[in-house]
Amino acid sequence: MADQVTPGQRLAILAGFADALPDPCVLLDRRLVVVHRNGAAKAEFSALAAGSLLTVALRNPTLLDAIDAARLTGAAQTVELHQTVPNATWHRADVAPLPGEGELFAIVLRSLTEQKRLEQLRSDFIANASHELRTPLTSLVGFIDTLLGPAAKDEGARERFLAIMRQQAGRMSNLIDDLLSLSRIEMRQHMRPTGEVDLGGLLREVAEGLEAQASEAGVTIAVEGGEALVTGDRNELYEVFENLIDNAIKYGAAGGRVDVIVGPGRSGYDHSVTVTDHGVGIEAQHVPRLTERFYRVDAESSRKKKGTGLGLAIVKHIVHRHRGLLTIKSKPGEGTRVEVLLSR
Repeated sequence: MADQVTPGQRLAILAGFADALPDPCVLLDRRLVVVHRNGAAKAEFSALAAGSLLTVALRNPTLLDAIDAARLTGAAQTVELHQTVPNATWHRADVAPLPGEGELFAIVLRSLTEQKRLEQLRSDFIANASHELRTPLTSLVGFIDTLLGPAAKDEGARERFLAIMRQQAGRMSNLIDDLLSLSRIEMRQHMRPTGEVDLGGLLREVAEGLEAQASEAGVTIAVEGGEALVTGDRNELYEVFENLIDNAIKYGAAGGRVDVIVGPGRSGYDHSVTVTDHGVGIEAQHVPRLTERFYRVDAESSRKKKGTGLGLAIVKHIVHRHRGLLTIKSKPGEGTRVEVLLSR
């Protein structure tokens, strides 16, 4: 029965199997010409059109070596492909010779890009967290050694060093608190809160709690808007707006005013909250990265203001958990405007 199947029918059968796969799949003849590609391959690798030469459409020596090995041994080969143009991508390529008359090869490509991105994020996170903890810890050890040695009997130095040590210990404590908060939120990311929160009342409470800090910085906090009920976790939303208003006070103090407005939502959301400062603003290239963990526009200035580099990352994760939307807009000399959209 198999002998009665024509080459065209055989290719149609193989193409049907390829089309059923969720990952990109390409069928090649012995000249490495594409004879079929499934929908996933068409969407992700537009250059691999039927009739195109693989060596022109996808120039990767590792993949060609795998095809040669599959041809010589008759066994399937698996390799990892890393493309840097136009964007960095990683794929696992499974190359297998297909049985039957003639030489046909199937290549199935599974994307590893997201996995690699997460691995890099994890690696960067550990490195950054270690660095942020090591810096104050090294300072503490240095002061302790000094107090045990040269300054053992110097009362003035002891008081000065102990004050600095307390600041460094507080910095480590704040960082650990933020790390624990971020971890806790991530663990519950898939669970939307079910409580009811009045944004107007919550924002006035946050503003009152930051009044002393604002006064010290010479900043006035103005809250506008009435009752606005949303579905959420009150403590987490308090943390969101405390972070945003705190940032506006710290980094927008030059403007002398922070405007917090509760208004109608947009894009399918019921309510919006905007926190606007009128300070120096932020250059455009920094804005998309502000919610990355440990990303700082000015690292030294952030540390002096006792920032951990995790505040906006925490804000982003809480807003996502509430199925909301966070946007940040800023221009040098025009201040920064952060908008949070939430629903009932």
